[in-house]
Amino acid sequence: MKSVLQKFKYRKILLAIADAFIVAVSALLSNSILSVAEAGIGHRFVFASTFVSVIACLLGLAFFGAYNKLWRYFNKKDYLSCVFGVLFGTVCSCAVNYMILNRLTLGYSALHTLIAVIGVCAFRFVFKNTFIDLIDTGRNEARFKRTMMVGGGQVCHVLISEIRAAQEQVGGEDRKSAVFDPVCIIDADRSRIGQMIEGVQIVGDTSEIKRFAKEMKIEQIVFCIPSFMENDRKRILDICSETNLPVKVIPFIGDLVSDSGQNLLGTVRDIRVEDLLGRDPVSFNNDEVRSFISGKTCMVTGGGGSIGSELVRQIAKYAPKRIIIIDICENYAYDIQQELIMDYGDDLDLVVRIASVRDYDRIDKIFTEFKPDIVFHAAAHKHVPLMEESPMEAIKNNVAGTFNTANIAMLHGTEKFVMISTDKAVNPTNVMGASKRCCEMIVQYLAQQENCTTEFVTTRFGNVLGSNGSVIPKFRKQIEQGKPVTVTHPDIIRYFMTIPEAVSLVMEAAAIAHGGEIFVLDMGEPVRIVTLAENLIRMYGKVPYEDVPIVFTGLRKGEKIKEELLMNEEGLEKTQNKLIFIGRQSDIDPESFIADLGRLREAAEQNDDKAAVSALHRIVPTFVAPEEYNSRFITE
Repeated sequence: MKSVLQKFKYRKILLAIADAFIVAVSALLSNSILSVAEAGIGHRFVFASTFVSVIACLLGLAFFGAYNKLWRYFNKKDYLSCVFGVLFGTVCSCAVNYMILNRLTLGYSALHTLIAVIGVCAFRFVFKNTFIDLIDTGRNEARFKRTMMVGGGQVCHVLISEIRAAQEQVGGEDRKSAVFDPVCIIDADRSRIGQMIEGVQIVGDTSEIKRFAKEMKIEQIVFCIPSFMENDRKRILDICSETNLPVKVIPFIGDLVSDSGQNLLGTVRDIRVEDLLGRDPVSFNNDEVRSFISGKTCMVTGGGGSIGSELVRQIAKYAPKRIIIIDICENYAYDIQQELIMDYGDDLDLVVRIASVRDYDRIDKIFTEFKPDIVFHAAAHKHVPLMEESPMEAIKNNVAGTFNTANIAMLHGTEKFVMISTDKAVNPTNVMGASKRCCEMIVQYLAQQENCTTEFVTTRFGNVLGSNGSVIPKFRKQIEQGKPVTVTHPDIIRYFMTIPEAVSLVMEAAAIAHGGEIFVLDMGEPVRIVTLAENLIRMYGKVPYEDVPIVFTGLRKGEKIKEELLMNEEGLEKTQNKLIFIGRQSDIDPESFIADLGRLREAAEQNDDKAAVSALHRIVPTFVAPEEYNSRFITE
């Protein structure tokens, strides 16, 4: 019985029978009340009038849409369809009475209308709040959640169909659908409001998400417009996150196509922070990268880190001759080694060496043994506050390590050397950023050397979501442990990209480089860190500042309030990829640069912090104090 009642077509029949009964009883009751005052229509004609009222009211209710809505979710506006439907029926009844009795029966018709309207509306209200609980007992056990669907297109249609079908067998193996109970649909096109999709009504547009989420007691939201442009996608997801409800999304259309054979319901996933970046995912020329990597010996320094390990994963997809992982951290190197062995087995020629890029002789020996064709230099110290406390370590590892590896690559005739830089190298306010700018200058210096056959290239991008040291893992840990989320400053902003995007940029830059370029990614609009924290808290279904406090701790040593991707003297040159640009390098005087570099290295080796930082300021003239830089942007 329960499964029958849960089917919408049977519920409509049940509701129509109940309406017919209510209208008939209200007609008889009205005539009985008025008969006491001798104002009724008489028992002789009441049955004919009642029959006409029942038929006309059912037609009226159907015409005004009382049966086209999921009546369990009627709101105040929806009850008007009941009022108009009953009024239509009683007016028809009044007309029949006039033809039979040759007189108007206004008193009877008015009382009949009043009692019928109250009865029809009350039945829906009571039924919704009592009897429906009995029908949904099984659903409560399966933890069905009231779900708002955002987007009324074909994806929504198919998804609701799959949910309906899966709910019929919720007692079986398919438990995922048990969390979905489609209640309403929101669509960007206001002209579609009122339309039904698989028995679920389009109730409003995207500006009304918060209102309907509250009115209809929504428990979760599914964003099912995978083809939306990223600016619109971000805008709507921001509105969804303001409801403080869990938000799930359908992947991008490209992901759906690649996952052919998987039903749509299986693709629904939790919203991720990268969904809120406000730009399209960066696309890359895989054929060009494949022809560049295939059959080559590729070395990745820092190959166990966030960027380095993803580089190794992507290189492995393009059939290289050999991959050489260099890392000083044995645990990270071991993790990526075991992952690749599990994925490729003997099909991938993989070499792992524990070594520091500071050790010239050790790196030179590895180059001599394996003769890499392509080197991706990802080894570096990147943590800003820690490098402020130990500036000589940033110089030894970043500057000296880059100089060692790049020089050795050039001496061994390596085909290409790709140095991975950061937006913190632009007008740096800290030792880490200044050391990376110095690395960029080293690569440029070597690219200018006569008889140099190695093509040197630099890639520069912003913060990487989910990398070691990224704010996202820290925020997640704080939320999950019930601690306040800590943000350094309410005005701090950053550019963000995903790890696969960052690595794909490095790969394509290496493929199209001719030597001496700095490749810069158009990363869209920068993101306020506090907004990122607020959205992440909402993604956990919590309310920022109420359920999870946000505490501003103050800018850390050397921290910039905002990052940049280009220095003032740099311009942009387009490439084939519309989101990748080449920044024009500023001139470097070879003699003075190499002399300054020697003094910098000597100060670092002597562990003289003051002398090392002073030498770094000399070699990187754009290196300024953070207070001087931040004073231009911080609002009081």
